[in-house]
Amino acid sequence: MADQVVSISEIAFSSLQTSSQSWPDTSPPPLHDHSLHCSNPNFSISPPLQFSAHHTLPLPPEPPKIPNFLDFCSENFTNYCPCHDPSRENGFPAENKFDKERHCPEETGEGLRCLIPAPVRYRRPVPWPKSREFVWFSNVPFPRLTVYKKSQNWVRLEGDRLVFPGGGTSFRQGVKGYVEEIKKVVPLASGSIRTVLDVGCGVASFGASLMDYNILTMSIAPIDNHEAQVQFALERGLPAMLGILSVHRLPYPSRSFDMAHCSRCLVPWTQYGGLYLMEIDRVLRPGGYWILSGPPINWKVTYKDYQSQAQDFEKEQISLEDLARRMCWKKVAERGPIAVWRKPTNHIHCIQKLKLWKSIQLCVGNDPDASWYKKMDPCITPLPNVTDIHAISGGALQKWPKRLMSTPPRITSDLIKGITVKTFHEDTQLWRKRVSHYHVVLKSLKTDKYRNIMDVNAGIGSFAAALVEFPVWVMNVVPFDAEKNTLGVVFERGLIGTYMNWCEAFSTYPRTYDLIHAYSVFSMYIDK
Repeated sequence: MADQVVSISEIAFSSLQTSSQSWPDTSPPPLHDHSLHCSNPNFSISPPLQFSAHHTLPLPPEPPKIPNFLDFCSENFTNYCPCHDPSRENGFPAENKFDKERHCPEETGEGLRCLIPAPVRYRRPVPWPKSREFVWFSNVPFPRLTVYKKSQNWVRLEGDRLVFPGGGTSFRQGVKGYVEEIKKVVPLASGSIRTVLDVGCGVASFGASLMDYNILTMSIAPIDNHEAQVQFALERGLPAMLGILSVHRLPYPSRSFDMAHCSRCLVPWTQYGGLYLMEIDRVLRPGGYWILSGPPINWKVTYKDYQSQAQDFEKEQISLEDLARRMCWKKVAERGPIAVWRKPTNHIHCIQKLKLWKSIQLCVGNDPDASWYKKMDPCITPLPNVTDIHAISGGALQKWPKRLMSTPPRITSDLIKGITVKTFHEDTQLWRKRVSHYHVVLKSLKTDKYRNIMDVNAGIGSFAAALVEFPVWVMNVVPFDAEKNTLGVVFERGLIGTYMNWCEAFSTYPRTYDLIHAYSVFSMYIDK
């Protein structure tokens, strides 16, 4: 670099030299050849100009090399889900629908190194709450669902919009009337029902309707022939993720949901020793509700003209009723195509009954909250021990919205080392201050710019708790191998989330979150 240093004075001097060599010498004779007629005899001639460099300026450095950015994937990857790739399903057994579960690419060879492109004519999503009613067809260009489910009023294509009239397989006349029927049996408006699991969610119209009651619904469905049910839900601004009852547990801790729902979700509840209903029992809170609508419920009316089918559904309902009874559930009501069961608030009586019946057993020796690639077992997950027959196992929860800021029972009972009542409230206040700062910086939390938010290392959910005043919902993610398993605390606050391994792809579609929040997550994976 030193040899590149050039003096501006040197450049000027060189120019003068070149000029003097190019033209005839017309300079006047030296001064000493002329007589000087000056009044000041002491006048002295100024020294000659100096052209040597006193200051140097280095040439500008070479511009940095532009890194090679990732190219875009081809257009057929527009809706690519790495761990839910239909093109790879044939490589896995179809039994128990295992081929529909998470199957992530191997670390070597199968992974893509490109950016997922947006669909042609993709546009900014419809803002909430308008997105409950319609979304842009160009963002989720799947017309097949509008054809296959046309008679069931799931979704209609109207010009450049996909319109959601609120219908469904079990509520063709509208989800509001359907929810009103459930409300007659389940206290939806009391604040005691806050978190709900909807299995086989369709386009999540059920979850959308429950928002009118301040109920937060986790809607799950697999990738199937109907195409992108979960993507429709997320485009509408509703909580959802890809998931299926198959071989492994659902990625939620025990006692997570106040209610679970299935509307013609096609889950074989009585097969495999009742495995799937026992998984619902695991994630239901003590005293939680399970709602089933559609076959085999109401088979006498629905299939009165089809004797063979009626007999099959009669047997199926008898088997289902027996399974629920042996799991110590109580049937609350059956109204038309809707049946409701309730899980016991503790297992004092259930333990005695199971000893007498000698059929279903309580699970022994496994962590009820461990659910990341953990296989389901055909046994009942035991509830925490209590001595009072009227006590609620694991501790009672406050009604919403008090539940959000009340200390969760998992903390008051010292189940999580290092987290106390004091640190819980300190963390809550800390994130309230931080979110206030975020609000100043982002300037859009109260507007329609953000709706679907993910916290990739949620801790005890204080970030999401601080956002409750804004028109957003948060997917609280707790790494499955985190030092403290806090996802149960998140659910006890009336929030929702999931376990995750961030070395793998999340169970969602591209372009489904408006804002992703990360705190102390990279340090967890720096050596992995």
